[in-house]
Formats: sequence, C-alpha cells, structure tokens
Amino acid sequence: MSEQPQFTISIDQNKFLPAGGREMHAIVSVEATAAEGVPVPSSTRASEVIIIDTSGSMSYPETKLRAAVAAAQVAIDTLRDGVEFAVVSGSNNASMVYPQQPGLVAASPRSREAAKRALSGLKATGGTAIGSWLRLADQLFDDVQGGIRHAILLTDGKNQHETDEELDAVLFRCGGRFVCDCRGVGTDWEVDELRKIASALLGSVDIVADPAGLVADFQAMTEAAMGKSVADVALRVWTPQTANLRFVKQVLPSMEDLTGKRTESAPQAGDYPLGAWGAESRDYHICVEVPPGEVGKELRAAWVKLVVPGAPGEEAQVLGSANVLAQWTDDEAESTRINARVAHYTGQAELASAVQEGLRARKEGDFDTATARLGRAVVLAEEAGNDAITSMLRKVVDVVDVATGTVRLRRDVDKAAEMELDTRSSKTIRTRKDETVTTRRGEG
Repeated sequence: MSEQPQFTISIDQNKFLPAGGREMHAIVSVEATAAEGVPVPSSTRASEVIIIDTSGSMSYPETKLRAAVAAAQVAIDTLRDGVEFAVVSGSNNASMVYPQQPGLVAASPRSREAAKRALSGLKATGGTAIGSWLRLADQLFDDVQGGIRHAILLTDGKNQHETDEELDAVLFRCGGRFVCDCRGVGTDWEVDELRKIASALLGSVDIVADPAGLVADFQAMTEAAMGKSVADVALRVWTPQTANLRFVKQVLPSMEDLTGKRTESAPQAGDYPLGAWGAESRDYHICVEVPPGEVGKELRAAWVKLVVPGAPGEEAQVLGSANVLAQWTDDEAESTRINARVAHYTGQAELASAVQEGLRARKEGDFDTATARLGRAVVLAEEAGNDAITSMLRKVVDVVDVATGTVRLRRDVDKAAEMELDTRSSKTIRTRKDETVTTRRGEG
C-alpha cells in the first residue's frame, strides 16, 4: 500500500439551493501525491504497445517515417527494465515489428536493442485501417493480468480502409482494457477521428505538425506512462434513490464526458473509468438533480469515492471519498451565488464547443456562424485566462475587440495552426482557488 500515491478528494460547490431548486453542480478535485517523493516502484507492473503508421503516405516526405522510427526508439529506451512491450506496424492491417510473433517482451538492454534494430527496417506501404491496429494491441494486452496497460498510436492519415462501424466495434471492445494516447503527424489526418479514438480509450490526442517534434513527444508520453502506479481507477458516484445523476465530466486537464461510460457497481451507484494514475491532479464536474426539499433541510446529493474495483466477488479498494451536499434556503444571496470553479469550468466547456463549432462552420463555408462562434471563443478564452487558446485563436482570426468578441476570419490560415487549435481546444487550465463569482443562477 505504501507504494501507491496518497489520494485526496475535495469538493467545490455552493450547496445552497432556492426553495424548489433541484439542480446541484459540484467540482470534484482529485490529487495524487507520491509518498515522500519516492519514484514509481519498479514492482509496478506495466506494459506498453507502440503502434506506428507505416502506410504509403508516411514516406512523403521520407523524414516522416524516419522521425517516427527515431521517436519509437527513444520511447523504447525510456521504458523501465521489466516493462513488457511490443511494437506494431499499421497499414491496411497490423503486423508485429517486435517481437516477430504476437506477444510482449520484458524490457532489458538486449530486448531494447533488438526492437530498435527491427524498427530501423520499417518501410512505408499500403493504406490505413486503424481498427485493425488497435485490435492487435488489444490481443497483446490479453496476456497481461492487471497493471498499467498503455499504448501510443501514431498516424498521418485518415482511416480510409475500414468503415466507421468497424472502427467503432473495435473501440467498444478495447474500452477499459488499455489507455491509448494518439498523435497525428503532419496535417492530412482527421482531428475528430483521432479525438474519438483517444476519448474511447481514455487517452490524449495532439498534433505534431513537424515530424522533428516526434522524438520529444514520444519520450514525454512514455515517461508519463512510466510514472503511473495505480491502474484501472474509477470514480464511484452514489446518489439518493429519488435523485438523477445528470452527468459526470472530466474538466481538467482536458474536457471529457464520462457519462456514457458508467457501469453499475451497487444499488444507486455507478463507476466511471479514470484510467491509470501517478502523481497528478484532475478535476471532475458532476451534476445531480435532487427532489426539492423544505427550507432548512440538508441532504447528501452524492457520495463520491475513488476506487480500484476488485475482481468479481471482491470488495473495491477505496482510495478516498467526499460528499456533495444540498441545502435549501430562502436567502437569495446564498442560493444565487455560483461557485467559482463550477463557473470557470462551465466557461471552458463552452469555449471548447465554440472553437470546434466555429472551425467546423468555417470548413463548411458558413462564415457567419464561424465568425460568431470563434468570436465567442475569444471572449471565453479571455475570461478563463486561457492564454494558450487565446494565442492559437489569433492565428485563425483577427481580433477587433476582445470584450465584445468582434473578430474577422483570416483569409490565409495555416492548416497546422487550425488543427492545433481544434486538437487542443479541450485542454483546460485550473482557476485560482480563492476567486469568488457572484453570477446569479440562470444568468449568462
């Protein structure tokens, strides 16, 4: 137990509802800190599958495949001794790069060198069928009981050689079985497609416009995976019999709707998968609809636990817990105050939507909608203090007036800048904890 990080859960909310009020919002902040700053124990079981796109387009230019090979080699060097790993080549179908036969091999000086040699012989040919790549990764993880299961997927193109239904079936099969971080190199891939894959597999998605950036990116992803020490964590949310849990969303470090990933765990309780954890912090937004109570009455609107579910018939390990409360009041000042963190993340959720809707409208030639939505995004990014998104927006629009969101679409927008804004629109920042927000419920 001492090898695990120490988990703490805190709740940010305004528990007061007006007479007749039903909807309670809360931000659940989870922080995991390494015990006394010790590194991840070498006994933490982990497995890694690196999936490299080797379709024909990866040779245009040739620097793309060379950079991908170099990045995968650095990732292999970053693995801890003993971590079980494999390398997969993806085109119209998936094939093993290392080892030659399907399976995982423990990382050692000898196996690392053999894998890097095998990578250096990769050639680019054929098409793109990402579902088949993930299906092979899933089969490789089949032999791993427990532990951290992580994959890296790199592609440079669209999933053209299988149907959406085929990919969806694979994602349904793989969900909850391993975490997959997705990267698109260049600008000929689809942001929505990789975002869907990353979302289903609880991973991240990002653009590496210049292949030269792949080495540093792969190293960072692998280091992050090696820093995880608790696998298959879930947020367990209990609500009263008469309540309705409307949604559960991750809001930091990125926006991710977990509502549809619920699995029932007990009467009136469900588990929402969070993947693997190291020393890090994440925030979640939950919304509970409760039956209206009398003025002065207080109830537990939700009981939130962080758990590692046990095997069938075994109790879950509880890492931490906290309560979301609701209390009815006739004090208007109390009941209309919106918690600062709730307001902050609600704004950033709207920001992500505004960016994605604006870029989609621009792509479709609906320039009025694009101007309106991207203008709104400028306002929301400024309000949130999200300087990274503000900077990316200014590569797509000319800002006339920040306060009113008056913008002009830029004519010649670099495609990489547009895709970077789209890909990173759901990345969030944390508000200052002591901020106060006095917006009334129902306004804005």
